[in-house]
Amino acid sequence: MYRRPFQFELLKTDGRARRGRFFTPHGAIETPVFMPVGTAATVKAMKPEDVAGIGASIILSNTYHLYLRPGHGIVSEAGGLHKFMNWKGSVLTDSGGFQVFSLADLRKIREEGVEFRSHIDGSLHMLSPEKSIEIQNALGADIIMAFDECAPYPADWEYVKKSSERTTRWLARCKERHKSTERQSLFGIMQGGTYKDIRYESAQGITELDLPGYAIGGLSVGEPKEVMYDVLDSSVAHLPDNKPRYLMGVGSPDCLFEGVERGVDMFDCVLPTRLARHGVAMTAFGNISIKNAQYERDFSPLDAECGCYACRNYSRAYLRHLFKSNEMLSSTLLSTHNIYFLLKTMENIREAIEGGRFLACKKEFYDKFER
Repeated sequence: MYRRPFQFELLKTDGRARRGRFFTPHGAIETPVFMPVGTAATVKAMKPEDVAGIGASIILSNTYHLYLRPGHGIVSEAGGLHKFMNWKGSVLTDSGGFQVFSLADLRKIREEGVEFRSHIDGSLHMLSPEKSIEIQNALGADIIMAFDECAPYPADWEYVKKSSERTTRWLARCKERHKSTERQSLFGIMQGGTYKDIRYESAQGITELDLPGYAIGGLSVGEPKEVMYDVLDSSVAHLPDNKPRYLMGVGSPDCLFEGVERGVDMFDCVLPTRLARHGVAMTAFGNISIKNAQYERDFSPLDAECGCYACRNYSRAYLRHLFKSNEMLSSTLLSTHNIYFLLKTMENIREAIEGGRFLACKKEFYDKFER
């Protein structure tokens, strides 16, 4: 049966947890889903076919970084991001807003957009809602994000309110500029920091534009997890049931469970590959640092319950040796394991929701993870 691109189907609910399917021009995305991050058109230390081989259907790339290097014009000449990086699945591009605002001392915010200096060579640039959409249209991602301001934590109510209102105005400008609605889906972003009243106003403003999906931004930026969960509780409730909900920048397994329980469908984070580069493996029993001397003669796999390539073929002792020797294979194997672990966790969550046993699945996870 033909389905138009960007259609979202809600297949099953278990409490507030949702099992869905989201269609893009490059395939269906089973939700809830974790999206590995390929900031500069590559998931660090991994080949695209290997990322797909462990179960990823969609990855994230970044507008800011690709705009500065190699340039969206070059990516467009190559046939778009999919061809440029040889990725057959779906792609989501972040708008560049988070990266620009994280520059702090190198940028100036005004209604037109954000003037900033490149972290690469110090050159001066202006990134506006229209420019962000122009870049993302050229990159050719399946899902593109509206340009927004991610307010820091902590920030006072007055600042966050003005920032959130500007983000809503910028979203209207993004929608006006975005013309490739058959090829690319534009998501709006809710902001509001930790202030629930501002979050509500933001949700009202962005949902009036009737976009294919909505993201929750401005969380996991330094606030305690219990604060994030509390704000997330009310934030999700303000978003429509018939559109996918995306919690930006969250990727620890406990946060994935907590987000799904509150009705989130999509997640992304650099965490699995970043941990891998620092010699840390995510396992069902919590994170382990392969650098520790206790693994020097440990010939067991990273995680005996894991079916990834690294766990099936290599020992903790060998992985420790690779890391201590500064061998690149260490990052490849640990990244493969960490991403596989999160993708498998999401697969288990989807199956649990289908079977009406999500809370039991969550309890089983925490019983191991917190040990």
